[in-house]
Amino acid sequence: MGLLARVRKEWFIIGIVAAIVSAKLQPAVGLKGGPLRPEFTITYVAVSAIFFNSGLSLKTEELTSALLHVKLHLFVQSFTLVFFPVAMWLCIKLLALTSINTWLLRGLQTVGCMPPPVSSAVILTKAVGGNEAAAIFNSAFGSFLGILVTPLLLLLFLGSSSSVPFSSIFSQLFMTVVVPLILGQVSRRFLRDWLERRKPPFGVISSLVLLMIIYTTFCETFSNPDIELDHLSLLLITFIIFCIQLSFMLLTFVFSTQKQSGFTPADTVAIMFCATHKSLTLGIPMLKIVFEGYEHLSLISVPLLIYHPAQILLGSILVPTIKSWMNSRQKGVKLTDLQPI
Repeated sequence: MGLLARVRKEWFIIGIVAAIVSAKLQPAVGLKGGPLRPEFTITYVAVSAIFFNSGLSLKTEELTSALLHVKLHLFVQSFTLVFFPVAMWLCIKLLALTSINTWLLRGLQTVGCMPPPVSSAVILTKAVGGNEAAAIFNSAFGSFLGILVTPLLLLLFLGSSSSVPFSSIFSQLFMTVVVPLILGQVSRRFLRDWLERRKPPFGVISSLVLLMIIYTTFCETFSNPDIELDHLSLLLITFIIFCIQLSFMLLTFVFSTQKQSGFTPADTVAIMFCATHKSLTLGIPMLKIVFEGYEHLSLISVPLLIYHPAQILLGSILVPTIKSWMNSRQKGVKLTDLQPI
């Protein structure tokens, strides 16, 4: 394979590296109030674009069938909002015996309490070819559920309480997730013939939007002056986060591929991403609200700031492997179906 062909095939991973390097060199560009105005372009436009794109590309009957996949939704939401925070609590009990900063450990617990994201899980599921409709439903529903559940989980595990503006967060989610998705579906009804004839590159569009999100995320990470950590602590917490992500992805994979689970390979892909990903877009504002006045807020935020880009990086790296597995499983099922009884 020639160099140009390799670049075309791996353009997204190359784009991720370029986005991180650019954020490191010029973090001010992607900061709030900077030239890119991420508080509008990312928080509203980018997320809205992702869900409008999904609504436009997704067949209505597929989304309707996804709504009825109760078993899958129950598995994802129970894992991310019940099992995940409890498992993190147990893990932190063990890590407390080490010399890792206490506030960083509390930050790990806040990661466990966060709802799923409204973008990365959907895009990665789409990139693999998994059950995108289920990913959309669980990302959106989990985010709405998180508005109520996450503050309660933070109170339960960390003993923090504050008045959370549910109405403003709910309205933002409604405007950036539900409305664009509905508009995309409505638009699809009028553009169906053109879409089937032209076949626009929906996956590429979503990937480009995700690169913008990655860039601004790393701009925030690289430019936070309040974060004062030695390199060893940062390295340890990063290693722990990657271990947690890999372990939980493997755990969801094992459970969802059991014969008695009844999940298809496409369902497994959606479960792996939706159940293990956590939202930075919702998480940081929630932390700033719930831990308002905490002098260690920046340290509590560090694990989530690391977790979000790490889940995108890890997910992107695993896309070819998961896609290959899913395709082989689907071919195997089709071949089995063709055999005489």
